[in-house]
Amino acid sequence: MRALVEAIFSRYKHVIGDGPRFHTDDRRQTGIGVAVPVLNRMLDLGRPDSIRIV
Repeated sequence: MRALVEAIFSRYKHVIGDGPRFHTDDRRQTGIGVAVPVLNRMLDLGRPDSIRIV
């Protein structure tokens, strides 16, 4: 579980950046609110669609 969480943060930092870009809390929340859906969308695009064959 820990490795999974570390991998997620590593991807986030690699794509979005390591440090905060904004100085106020409201702007940081907005930046994170934009960055997380973008990262999730990128991960969804890279994940193959699998179909279960019974």
